[in-house]
Amino acid sequence: MKATAKDLRFHSKEILDTVSRGEEVIITFRGKPQARIVPIEDEKQKSKTKTALFGIWKDNDTFDNVHEYVRDIRKGRI
Repeated sequence: MKATAKDLRFHSKEILDTVSRGEEVIITFRGKPQARIVPIEDEKQKSKTKTALFGIWKDNDTFDNVHEYVRDIRKGRI
Protein backbone atom coordinates (compact mmCIF):
# COMPACT_ATOMS: atom_id res chain seq x y z
CA MET A 1 0.00 0.00 0.00
CA LYS A 2 1.14 3.55 -0.66
CA ALA A 3 0.26 6.55 1.48
CA THR A 4 1.31 10.18 1.41
CA ALA A 5 2.86 12.11 4.27
CA LYS A 6 -0.48 13.89 4.67
CA ASP A 7 -2.25 10.51 4.94
CA LEU A 8 0.21 9.51 7.62
CA ARG A 9 -0.56 12.67 9.56
CA PHE A 10 -4.34 12.49 9.35
CA HIS A 11 -4.99 8.73 9.00
CA SER A 12 -2.26 7.17 11.13
CA LYS A 13 -4.65 4.74 12.87
CA GLU A 14 -5.82 3.30 9.55
CA ILE A 15 -2.22 2.98 8.36
CA LEU A 16 -1.23 1.20 11.58
CA ASP A 17 -4.24 -1.12 11.18
CA THR A 18 -2.99 -1.96 7.70
CA VAL A 19 0.49 -2.71 9.05
CA SER A 20 -0.93 -4.84 11.88
CA ARG A 21 -2.59 -7.04 9.25
CA GLY A 22 0.90 -7.78 7.89
CA GLU A 23 0.89 -5.38 4.98
CA GLU A 24 3.80 -3.07 4.13
CA VAL A 25 3.09 0.68 3.71
CA ILE A 26 5.29 2.97 1.61
CA ILE A 27 5.12 6.64 2.64
CA THR A 28 5.62 9.12 -0.17
CA PHE A 29 6.48 12.81 -0.01
CA ARG A 30 5.94 14.87 -3.13
CA GLY A 31 5.44 11.68 -5.10
CA LYS A 32 8.74 10.06 -4.13
CA PRO A 33 9.03 7.13 -1.69
CA GLN A 34 10.56 8.30 1.59
CA ALA A 35 9.85 5.61 4.17
CA ARG A 36 8.52 2.11 4.62
CA ILE A 37 6.42 0.92 7.55
CA VAL A 38 6.59 -2.83 8.12
CA PRO A 39 5.19 -5.04 10.88
CA ILE A 40 7.46 -5.89 13.81
CA GLU A 41 8.60 -9.50 13.97
CA ASP A 42 7.39 -11.62 16.86
CA GLU A 43 9.85 -11.85 19.74
CA LYS A 44 9.76 -15.64 19.37
CA GLN A 45 10.87 -15.41 15.74
CA LYS A 46 13.37 -12.68 16.50
CA SER A 47 15.28 -14.55 19.22
CA LYS A 48 16.50 -17.54 17.25
CA THR A 49 19.83 -17.70 19.05
CA LYS A 50 19.76 -18.62 22.72
CA THR A 51 23.08 -17.18 23.84
CA ALA A 52 23.46 -15.59 27.24
CA LEU A 53 25.88 -13.01 25.88
CA PHE A 54 24.91 -10.34 23.39
CA GLY A 55 25.96 -6.90 22.16
CA ILE A 56 29.42 -5.91 23.35
CA TRP A 57 29.65 -9.14 25.39
CA LYS A 58 29.09 -11.63 22.57
CA ASP A 59 32.77 -11.82 21.52
CA ASN A 60 34.15 -11.65 25.06
CA ASP A 61 35.51 -15.04 26.17
CA THR A 62 36.34 -13.85 29.70
CA PHE A 63 32.84 -14.27 31.18
CA ASP A 64 30.50 -17.25 31.19
CA ASN A 65 27.50 -15.46 32.68
CA VAL A 66 27.31 -11.74 31.99
CA HIS A 67 24.25 -11.24 34.23
CA GLU A 68 26.11 -12.60 37.24
CA TYR A 69 29.17 -10.49 36.42
CA VAL A 70 27.15 -7.27 36.19
CA ARG A 71 25.24 -8.14 39.38
CA ASP A 72 28.59 -8.54 41.21
CA ILE A 73 29.80 -5.16 39.91
CA ARG A 74 26.60 -3.44 41.08
CA LYS A 75 26.64 -4.92 44.60
CA GLY A 76 28.65 -2.03 45.97
CA ARG A 77 26.28 0.62 44.57
CA ILE A 78 22.93 -0.84 45.50
